[in-house]
Amino acid sequence: MHKGVKVTVVGGVFAVMVGGAGYGAYNLVNGVTGGGGSSASGPRTVKAGPPTSGEIRGTTEKFFASWAEGDAERAGGYTNNAEVASKLLTGFREDAHLTKVKLTPGRATGATVPFSVEATVSYKGKTKPFSYDSELTVVRGETTGRALVDWDPSVVHPDLKRDDTLETGEAAAPPIQAVDRHGRALDKKDFPSLGPVLDQLRAKYGDQVGGTPGVELYVRHADENAGTETLLTLTKGRAGRLRTTLSASAQRAAEKAVARHADSSVVAVQPSSGEVLAVANHRQDQFNAALNGKLAPGSTMKIVSAAMLIDKGVTKASGPAPCPDTAVWQGRRIVNLPGLAPDENATLSDSFARSCNTAFVKLVDEDGVTDESLPEEARNGFGLGLDWKVGVPTNDGSVPASAGGERAESIIGQGKVLMNPLNMASVTATAMTGAFRQPVIVDPSLDDRQLAEAHGLPSSTVRQLRQMMNRTAVSGTGAPAMSGLSGSIGAKTGSAEVYGQDKPNSWFTGYREDVAAAAVVEKGGHGGDAAGPIVAAVLAAGS
Repeated sequence: MHKGVKVTVVGGVFAVMVGGAGYGAYNLVNGVTGGGGSSASGPRTVKAGPPTSGEIRGTTEKFFASWAEGDAERAGGYTNNAEVASKLLTGFREDAHLTKVKLTPGRATGATVPFSVEATVSYKGKTKPFSYDSELTVVRGETTGRALVDWDPSVVHPDLKRDDTLETGEAAAPPIQAVDRHGRALDKKDFPSLGPVLDQLRAKYGDQVGGTPGVELYVRHADENAGTETLLTLTKGRAGRLRTTLSASAQRAAEKAVARHADSSVVAVQPSSGEVLAVANHRQDQFNAALNGKLAPGSTMKIVSAAMLIDKGVTKASGPAPCPDTAVWQGRRIVNLPGLAPDENATLSDSFARSCNTAFVKLVDEDGVTDESLPEEARNGFGLGLDWKVGVPTNDGSVPASAGGERAESIIGQGKVLMNPLNMASVTATAMTGAFRQPVIVDPSLDDRQLAEAHGLPSSTVRQLRQMMNRTAVSGTGAPAMSGLSGSIGAKTGSAEVYGQDKPNSWFTGYREDVAAAAVVEKGGHGGDAAGPIVAAVLAAGS
């Protein structure tokens, strides 16, 4: 429980610098003239079109002045969502206890104005400076014609999303000292990509590992799964020690690898245990796509599809899987990646290693294959779509029954099939061992949570999958990325087409000894080009 006491602002300061935005320089200490942006009574012409530079300047100045003074209602009146804006700005003062506010605009780019915020957090005799950068955009009001701040919570702080709040008080949970599987410390400074995961672990396990809460300024996310996000610590609490399954060396390699590409994510797991070794994202939006993403996995899904075809007796690794130029099934025309030569004599192993789409589509109509065949294989063999209890919130894969032409799309990882790197790393781990071991990031004995269970795969299917994945890594589409790795290796590439994108999403999953990893790079192109080197770097680091 939080124990904040509401106070009012004693005084505000608003400073505008002379410079790129062309704003006049002045300081506001004791108020502003005018109120809430209200217009004079009487008939008037409603303006249209983009706001002018003068309107952008005027609206921004009035909004900043009202915010700095602590007049949330007036500041909200300069936005296009006055009620919501006023509520959050009131919380800025009364719940977050932020005073002595100074707002400094930077150079405007069109209607967007970047600005810096300097303030003081004051709570129960403790004070501390707090500063950050944000931005706003001025738009034309649809009904009023006025120039207004286009309201978004990120205007108040860039980490705020819809219905989030800023608060100062006793922390929602005690701090934790997270350590890896070898006892090495894990923190946001050394492993910034772990930030969301560490916040979630603290929210869930902080009370269980012996810590005591401090006093903090934090974001309370409306999404309870996201926990709280500490922005500033006024009084330190005592951290409890939480052992995770992560590996500092694998995590370091993962963070370095994803830094090569925007919108990239990777996860590594230990197949023999299901323990998560690394989770890394490189994204501007801070979304944990590695664990919570939902994207078509492209041809990496052929691991599950191949298992289904083998288990149904349709074919086997050495059995026929012809690879024509095109395949049409119930209205869906499927083609291969450019440059892939047809091979009417191909085996399943050939078509898997070359990632031939048409070969898999041609087999989707064989006797014994139904709309439920792929979902059943995904669920019963690989544990996909079950309620995983990892220790932090995750999306656990979706392979719905697909009728008609969608069945052809699903078998090559398109259509309604949705995955993330955690799901595909687990798929690879299951293909390696034959046993589905639900991924975990903390030991389930800590909170007695029940892990998901699945039947796994027959030993003959595992043997064939490993042979095909090894061939892909050694001489198939995964070979360029995996060429520097020794030992027992395997891989599968994927290129997932997304409507409206000029390049497909790049997917890659692979294993080396007792480590399995999967990565996605949005708009990264071919799976081996962008995602492949990320996975290879993580596999090289080991556990």
